[in-house]
Amino acid sequence: MAQTAQSKPTKATKATAAKSAGNAGRTATAAKRGTRSEADTQEIRSALQERHTELRTEYDQTVADIAELQRDRLTDSAGDDQADTGTKTFEREQEISLANNILERINQVERALERLDEGSYGWCERCGNAIPVERLAAFPSATLCVSCKQLEERR
Repeated sequence: MAQTAQSKPTKATKATAAKSAGNAGRTATAAKRGTRSEADTQEIRSALQERHTELRTEYDQTVADIAELQRDRLTDSAGDDQADTGTKTFEREQEISLANNILERINQVERALERLDEGSYGWCERCGNAIPVERLAAFPSATLCVSCKQLEERR
């Protein structure tokens, strides 16, 4: 009877084995992460930096446009009724929302550059699986694989 108990894996033994297998999988995944060549890394970095520069230029131009439009609105507000004031407020909020959207994209690109430096670029932040190259080509600052992103959007 003692031999039977020793040969049968317990729940704790199964859990330990599963944990070890999971750690081995993470170790293997970590080993795969180092397979990107320096040339590939530099190409990705260059593309991300170029995108960052484009977005920063677009943001600066948008902020300058907003400031100019705001000055125009202030000087041209004499005789405005409630509808005019409401329209101007709505337009200003849209412009600010656009600027905030651009700023968010800048932050995403900066985060992608940080992840590239850390060696975690191209790997899902949630599950640790590789993000498909096609997804990174379409959205270089992606931090989640397609499955995890779909789960996030359902919530």
